[in-house]
Amino acid sequence: MPAATAHLLPPSDETGPTTRDRIVEAAARSFQEIGYQKTTVADIARTLKMSPANVYRFFDSKKAINEAVVEKLTGEIEAMIAAIADAPKLDAPERLTRIITALHDDCRRRFEAHPRVHEMVEAAMSESWGVCQAHVDRIGAVLARVVADGMREGAFAVADAKSAAACLQAGVTRYCHPMLVGRQPNTIEPPLPVMIAFLLGSLRAAGR
Repeated sequence: MPAATAHLLPPSDETGPTTRDRIVEAAARSFQEIGYQKTTVADIARTLKMSPANVYRFFDSKKAINEAVVEKLTGEIEAMIAAIADAPKLDAPERLTRIITALHDDCRRRFEAHPRVHEMVEAAMSESWGVCQAHVDRIGAVLARVVADGMREGAFAVADAKSAAACLQAGVTRYCHPMLVGRQPNTIEPPLPVMIAFLLGSLRAAGR
C-alpha cells in the first residue's frame, strides 16, 4: 500500500510544508483528546482557523491525515530504537534489552497521556494497514541488525538473524502494541524483564 504521501494533493504555494505540518499537529491533538471517530476535517480546520477546503488542498481525506499522524508517531519510535541500536560500547544483548524496554515504556507513556490514542491506531490498522506494516517491518529490521551484531560477537547462536528477529518481535507484541497495553496496562504476564530474559536465553550461544 502506498505511504500517506501518496494521498497528498500538491500545495499551491511554498507555504505548503508548514501548513501541512500544522494540520498534522492539530489532527494529532484532536485524535488524542476527543478521539479519531469524533474528529472531523471541519474540526481540524476550525482549530487552525482555516476552511475545510484548505485542509483538502493538502490531504484528500481524514484517512490520509491519520496516515500522516501515524507516520509521524512511528517515525519518532523508529528513531528512538535506532539510536539505541547504534549506541557505542553496548553489547548486542544489552541493546536488545534496552530496545524492547524502550518500546514498552514509550507505548505505555503515550497511552497513559492520551487514552484515546488506541482509536487512531485501530483506524490505521483497519484503513491503512500498509502504514502499520511498514512500521513493523522497520522495527524488525532494527532487531535483525542487532541480532546479527550478536552473532558476530559470539553472543547469539542462531541460524538466521531475520528469522530470530521476527520471533523476538512476536514475543514482545503483548508489551508494545498500543491496543493491548492500553486495555490491560497493569496485568501483563509474565513481567517484561522475565520475557526479555527468556528471549535472550533462546538466542545465546551454549555456555554463555
